[in-house]
Amino acid sequence: MKPKSRAPEQDDLLRPRLTDMIDMRHELVKLAALIDWEFFEAEWAGFFPSHTGRPATSPRLVAGLLYLQHTYRLSDEAVVARWVENPYYQHFCGETFFQHRFPLDPSSLTRWRKRIGEEGVEWLLTKTIEAGRASGVILERSVEAVIVDTTVMEKAIAHPTDARLYEKARRRLVTLARAADLPLRQSYARLAPRLSGQIGRYAHARQFKRMRKALRRLKGYTGRVMRDIQRQLGDIADDSLRQRVEAEIALVDRLLRQKPKDKRKLYALHEPAVDCISKGKARVRYEFGTKVSVATTHKEGFVVGMRSMPGNPYDGHTLREALEQVEILTDTRPKRAFVDRGYRGHGVTATAVYIAGQKRGMTPALRRDLRRRSAIEPAIGHMKTDGRLARCVLKGTLGDALHAVLCGCGHNIRMILAHLRALWAEIVAAIYAMFGTKRAPIAAQTGLRSLTA
Repeated sequence: MKPKSRAPEQDDLLRPRLTDMIDMRHELVKLAALIDWEFFEAEWAGFFPSHTGRPATSPRLVAGLLYLQHTYRLSDEAVVARWVENPYYQHFCGETFFQHRFPLDPSSLTRWRKRIGEEGVEWLLTKTIEAGRASGVILERSVEAVIVDTTVMEKAIAHPTDARLYEKARRRLVTLARAADLPLRQSYARLAPRLSGQIGRYAHARQFKRMRKALRRLKGYTGRVMRDIQRQLGDIADDSLRQRVEAEIALVDRLLRQKPKDKRKLYALHEPAVDCISKGKARVRYEFGTKVSVATTHKEGFVVGMRSMPGNPYDGHTLREALEQVEILTDTRPKRAFVDRGYRGHGVTATAVYIAGQKRGMTPALRRDLRRRSAIEPAIGHMKTDGRLARCVLKGTLGDALHAVLCGCGHNIRMILAHLRALWAEIVAAIYAMFGTKRAPIAAQTGLRSLTA
């Protein structure tokens, strides 16, 4: 059922309002006034076509929790737990009085992300861009010049080894066979784990001939279990369970058939869409995840576009989609785009694209702007260290798409909050200069202390 508009809360003589408890000059309070929350109330209602059942959670609460989660690098459980303790978080999410209980179950955020999809989280990114313009972080013309680059968003998987994959596939097949009451000739419940550990010890001792022989035995164990279940598929009465078993058999069969030089290899059974990406890094030769295209403003480094690119496409082939997303989110077509040498052969004609190292047709001003192309690298670094871009824990290609856009939202909000803190510091410094003393008025000291705490 669609979420209902929150009824205006009446004054309670026994409880103070949040506005009486918090400092209204706090950056989260100012940011809450800059975001158009009514937009989510109107647009997200379309994701609930049913008119029966319990009304959904308030869209402002969900949008606020998603913003806070990716701003402060919190999990679903942590952001809900911290919301109960922090009055500024509650005010940011639209509460009037201090709440002592969880606003929702953390699993509700998972269901909300699936329901709103990539379109819904792109609206979240659009509203951060509008808030950035309203706060003065970026100007209207800032979007005319953008920097575009790609990075790897790693997936929450273990480092893929053949022994671990074969053993995990065998265990998953045995679990499904027990759920379907299928008798197995042999499950290898003792032999396979012992052999999997021995393979790791052989590799550590550099006894590769023994390691390969043990690996072939382990692969044979998994294949025997798979074929044993395959012969008994007709005995499964439950259609849904049979479909699960067939899907698992197809996945394990793909694992057993793949060769070392295959391009689309299977690196994780629970995440079949994971790609192996080599970015030429000295510390990490290969990264397992998905490629993400990032577009920031040239001057400020504000994220105006972010999209996952499954399948590890060539960087030049992603530029058109990245610029189209920037135009959709900002209502402005970029006039200039600055990229690295990996984008050669992009084929974009609607926007002037300048590639690092380019010499033809360059003016002194363009050369100066092109040297600033590398400014996107620290922005990506902050999204990985301060945000959640370093590791995606959401499932599937849809989870990759949602997580990438939300990481861009968190980066923009951190920039807006830093701008609001700096603005208040300038005001306090001006008060110091006005009074000409080393001690500012009490109001200025209190405000500065609340922002730096």
